[in-house]
Amino acid sequence: MTLRVPPTGDEKESLLASLERHRDVVLWKVEGLDEEQLQRPLTPTGTSLLTLVKHLACVEYGWFCTTFGRTTEPLPDAYAGEDLRIAPDESAADVIAFYGRARDAANAVVRDLALEDLGTSWPGEPVTLRWVLIHMIEETARHVGHMDIVRELIDGATGDHREYAQ
Repeated sequence: MTLRVPPTGDEKESLLASLERHRDVVLWKVEGLDEEQLQRPLTPTGTSLLTLVKHLACVEYGWFCTTFGRTTEPLPDAYAGEDLRIAPDESAADVIAFYGRARDAANAVVRDLALEDLGTSWPGEPVTLRWVLIHMIEETARHVGHMDIVRELIDGATGDHREYAQ
């Protein structure tokens, strides 16, 4: 059963549930595929399911942890496009575990802070945790849409959530 946004939940609980729904789809979209399928680039720019997972891990760490002064593990250089490339020594398991650690670190920030708490975004402007949650819902949903298309190109599987899969 897919996680639902609680119909009567408070704002923070509802925002996090919405983000978690999309995060769960990220993991669902990579289930059942082998290393080659996960790393297969299917766009002219080299997008694969695994590059999307790696990028999402980086933005989870960046927007939640870096913005609010939390430490992260070493991150790929997004300015050099390293967040959208799989290094020769990286496996699918490595990237998926990286996403899990980023998700856990982000959830710790959400747990610890109030929606009104301020951080500093990478361009240097102040942002609230509320804004970051909304931004990450948008970012994750956007890339889940890409993942749906890439997965369909790999094996024909479609669906925006598990119970609606075809």
